[in-house]
Parts: sequence; C-alpha cells; structure tokens
Amino acid sequence: MMKLHWWQDPCQPLDHVARSKAQARQQQLTKPTGALGRLEALAIHMAALQGREKPSVDSLWISIFAGDHGVVAEGVSAYPQAVTGQMLANFVSGGAAISVLARQLSAALEVIDLGTAEPLPPLPGVRHLHVGAGTQNFLRDPAMTLAQLMICLEVGRDSILRARMAGCDLFVGGEMGIGNTSSATALACWLLDCPAGELTGPGTGLDRAGMAHKAHVIEAALARHDAHIDGPLQALVHLGGFEIAALVGAYLAAAQQGMVVLVDGFICSVAALLAVRLNPACRDWLLFSHHGAEPGHVLVLQALKAEPLLELGLRLGEGSGAALAVPLLRMACALHGQMATFAEAAVAERPF
Repeated sequence: MMKLHWWQDPCQPLDHVARSKAQARQQQLTKPTGALGRLEALAIHMAALQGREKPSVDSLWISIFAGDHGVVAEGVSAYPQAVTGQMLANFVSGGAAISVLARQLSAALEVIDLGTAEPLPPLPGVRHLHVGAGTQNFLRDPAMTLAQLMICLEVGRDSILRARMAGCDLFVGGEMGIGNTSSATALACWLLDCPAGELTGPGTGLDRAGMAHKAHVIEAALARHDAHIDGPLQALVHLGGFEIAALVGAYLAAAQQGMVVLVDGFICSVAALLAVRLNPACRDWLLFSHHGAEPGHVLVLQALKAEPLLELGLRLGEGSGAALAVPLLRMACALHGQMATFAEAAVAERPF
C-alpha cells in the first residue's frame, strides 16, 4: 500500500568516503590540477552519489510523461491539442527526437500517457493510464483534483522503481503536452513570485502578440487561484499538468532510491524546483543538462543553484536536452576512471 506523503521520506545520503577517494584520485591523474574544469567536480559529485571512487553512467532510463492541458482553449499554443496524441505514436514508432537519441545512447525508453483531450486507440509501447482527459482550463478552474495529483506523483515514482529494477544508474524524465509551457510558466511565477510577463516565452513558436496574450492568461489565472495556493502541492492542483506532477514524483523517488537524475529543460526544471520545495534533500541528486531558450528557465535554474552542462538554444522538450548531455557525463566519468595516475604512467609530478 502506498504510504501517504511518501515524498517526505528521507533521500539517500551522499557517500563522503567515496567523494574523498575521488578527490584524491583527481589529484593523482596525469594532468594539471583543475585542467578538466567542471568535469572534475562532476565526476567527484557522481562518485559521492554512486558511492564508489570510479562512477559510471552505463545504463540510462528515459521516461516520457504526456498529458493535455485545458488552458489550450485560451489560445496559448501555436499547435492544436491533437499533436499530443500524435507525438505519442511518433515516440514509440521511433521518429521523435528523443527516440533517435535513446537509440544512440542504448537507453531504455518508456512512454506514459497520463491523459489526452482526444481519445486514443491503444498504442503498442505506450502505457495508457488516463488520469483524465487532460487537465481542466486553469483560467477557469483548478487544473486537477488532489486525487489526480496523487496518482500522477505515484506514476512518476513507479517509473523510478522500474528503472531501479532494470539496474539503470541514470534517469532522464521528458514531457509532452501541448500547452505545458503555460502550466510550467504559471508554476514558475508562483514559485519565484515573478510576473508572467517576465517569464513567458514562445513555447512551440508563438509570435510577440501570442506571447503577450499567453502572459495575460497566466497572470489572470494566478490572480484567480492565488488565495487557494498554500504550497507546492496546491500549486500543482491549481496550475499544473499531469506530466509535470509525474516528473515531480519521479525526481523525489529517484533521490529516495539513490538514482542520479539528469534534468531536462524549462518544464522539467520547474518540476525539479517543485520537488526541492517538497523535499529539499532531493536537490543533491539532480544534475541539470542545459540552459534552454525559454526566458523563465534562467531564473528557475538560479533558484535551484544549478549549473547546466550545455547551452545550445534548445526548446524542444521530450528529455532531448538531457539525452544530449549524457555523453558529456559519460566522458567525465571515463576520464576520471580510466586516465592513468602519475605513478602508473611513470610521469613526474609537479615538484611543489
């Protein structure tokens, strides 16, 4: 039976012995101290997370959470809601960006349908859960019920348990849902106490007038719900998306299970900030892949004290930015674990 408020359970502690051993090893490798820059700190942190002097990123698990958003009725997206269901088919047929990247990385890829506005036929390879026919229009009503939120959090948790059973050592969460940058922006505005005009971006490609309208809708929704939001869970109920809530659950469960997370772009980073507000100890387990093009992303990353690995102007979602950063993370671990020490290579060390 699922424990109520399970997300408040302790997260796995870092292994400080492994960290010390990794720091000592870095000092002995055949290179000037600090020559590999942030890659050195990344490998040392990975050692503390994985509890071993030589960390590795051999087995990758990617979960894509999808759901529709009722606020699309307000004209906040450049694409119709039907695209959410169409992209689910594209994910499992191998044609989406994350599908290509998962193949390149030899990653396990699962696709989870939390609820689309338009009914879908069963798609082989998709977990159809149907928490609802998408969220409600949060300009008019709360986005979801508390019961729906609890289910979505557990969906994220279950994905981590499957990844753990499969022996994976790195988790990437992705999202799909037309209108979800509006939900993520509304949540970011509440989390950071910022006006919508400061954080609202183009999403799937809105022009300036479209962004102004989107910001107006978000600002109006925040004014409508503000008195009813007293914490991150209520923020998700009133402003969130099914897939965003599932990401929150996944990030919290990963930290509790001792699984490293590579967080994707703006929407995933908002989910990460919600997770940290619910259980601050999960922050240590979150690495951040890239600085995306959505204007709100930089402020969310600052709130998380995050240093992304890449900056490529990405705004696709799907977990694609995180997948692109996996090879860099693998290289950091390989350099740390496979470079020779001065003694092994018979290279003279710096005399002072």
